[in-house]
Amino acid sequence: MTTGISSLLRPLLLGSALLAAALGAAAQNGKTEVLWLGQAATRITTPGGKVIVVDPWLRSNPKTPANFKTLEALGKVDLVLVTHAHFDHFADAPDLAKMHKIPMYGPAGMNQTVATLGILPVEQAPRFGKGGTIEPFGPKSVKITATHAEHSSELAWKNPATNKDEVHVGGEPVGFIIELENGFKIYHMGDTGLFGDMKFIGEYYKPDLVLIPIGGHFVMSPADAAYAVKNYLKPRYALPIHYGTIPQLKGTTAEFSAALGSESGKMLVVNPGEKVEF
Repeated sequence: MTTGISSLLRPLLLGSALLAAALGAAAQNGKTEVLWLGQAATRITTPGGKVIVVDPWLRSNPKTPANFKTLEALGKVDLVLVTHAHFDHFADAPDLAKMHKIPMYGPAGMNQTVATLGILPVEQAPRFGKGGTIEPFGPKSVKITATHAEHSSELAWKNPATNKDEVHVGGEPVGFIIELENGFKIYHMGDTGLFGDMKFIGEYYKPDLVLIPIGGHFVMSPADAAYAVKNYLKPRYALPIHYGTIPQLKGTTAEFSAALGSESGKMLVVNPGEKVEF
């Protein structure tokens, strides 16, 4: 397991023209790369070279940089994860899974609806639930565990037969503990409010990096997120997400840093389209 961030801690803007070379380098040097693309959209390149995309909302996301507005710009993708069915997390996931002929893992109830409506075939919409762990690339590789999230999960869908908007069951929202080949653990929290069992998650899974929503209104405020980091999760690093895309998500990184106080050094300030390496 790596013990810290290299001198490349400062986020580096990753242009699509450099994508293939960057992915190859990450695979060869055994580093973990985390690229944030606005809201909760995240691309993780593991030390073994696997590429996992979480909550892809890119094409209509106002915070996603222009050079990542197409799904092709992500390069190779091996797995798609979706924390819940809301548009700003789910929107581009089915098309990304179809493009690469790969599975889109998500909450059992959500993927049941996805398969039933024909959004994806059953084999590309595998189901698993809170507390469940998958090893999508085989044993002794990446392990992904679904955790509780305090939120909702409705699936909005335009029926092609009627051209009318419908709302369907989206299952329960989740977060993901993503344990990489070298033992480094990333907790992508998806959308969530503050809840007491974050303490259990921190003590049991011991995440190294948390991707934590700070926008408020639908998710934790900066003060809530800071409380979770300091008192419950206690990670080595905290990367704020899910803020600034719509007027209601008013939380800022400055407020998050202030609320962290003496632990503000844990915060990684990353703009959409930038990455950190571990």
